[in-house]
Amino acid sequence: DWRRAAHKCADLVYSRLTGESPFFDSRIAYIAETGPKDNRTKRLAIMDSDGANHRFITTGRSTALTPRYSPDYKKLVYLSYVDGNPRIYVYDIGTGKQTLVTQSENPTLAPRWSPDGRWILYSMAVAGNTDIYRVSAQGGRSERLTDTPGIDIGGSYSPDGRSIVFESDRSGAQQCYVMNADGSNQRRISFGGSRCATPEWSPRGDQIAFTNSSSFNISVMTPSGGSVRTLTRGWQDEAPTWAPNGRIIQFFRTERNTGKTSLWQVDLTGENERSLPTPVDASDPAWGPILP
Repeated sequence: DWRRAAHKCADLVYSRLTGESPFFDSRIAYIAETGPKDNRTKRLAIMDSDGANHRFITTGRSTALTPRYSPDYKKLVYLSYVDGNPRIYVYDIGTGKQTLVTQSENPTLAPRWSPDGRWILYSMAVAGNTDIYRVSAQGGRSERLTDTPGIDIGGSYSPDGRSIVFESDRSGAQQCYVMNADGSNQRRISFGGSRCATPEWSPRGDQIAFTNSSSFNISVMTPSGGSVRTLTRGWQDEAPTWAPNGRIIQFFRTERNTGKTSLWQVDLTGENERSLPTPVDASDPAWGPILP
């Protein structure tokens, strides 16, 4: 595979020139969107980090959302409306087999892998209250991690697997919180008047990217909530995902009038913003780790 060899060479050059970890030899999953603004078809798709080797995974008969690669790249976890209700599935990339993660009749959403691939984190709505749960990647009984009135959603593990950042409206508005991996020691980290949504922990562990849902820009902060910086200034930017080296953030942008969605990326400095090529409109990006 000459493209794979080229990516590996690019990684070597990049690392030698910058002293940073590589990111070229990696893949991206995202949601491919087609159709009119008020009736979109949303399919699961994957591609190389530069847009090559593009492949549609699902047919679009059922809406797909929020994909995430497993740490070993063998599987994707994602949300699908197969029966009209949101359910979490794992897709085996090698065999094409899809497995339902939870058997609950309650809506489940926002799945995420643990860094070691042993757990799947997700949110579930029960009687109007949405909390965060985890379940073994092999299936089995779910463990509830949060239990507060309101909506707790969008968990993301720290690289060492010891902590989880998530969003909650328990204070009356969307804010970001951190807790231990077992659900203990829950504490709010976002302040300052803006709303905090879709937090994602950096692979380096030193930053958390999030959607400032007051202005719909991509921002970053430290795990304690300090040193908040805004990186983008689009009309509607959301859903950040990190490059494997923790130096670049990818997100999707929605155009004001058309509703067209596209993938973009920006350096951690807020510079070098650029769009990524996709054959159709694109949202919900997920940047995987360096290929094994």
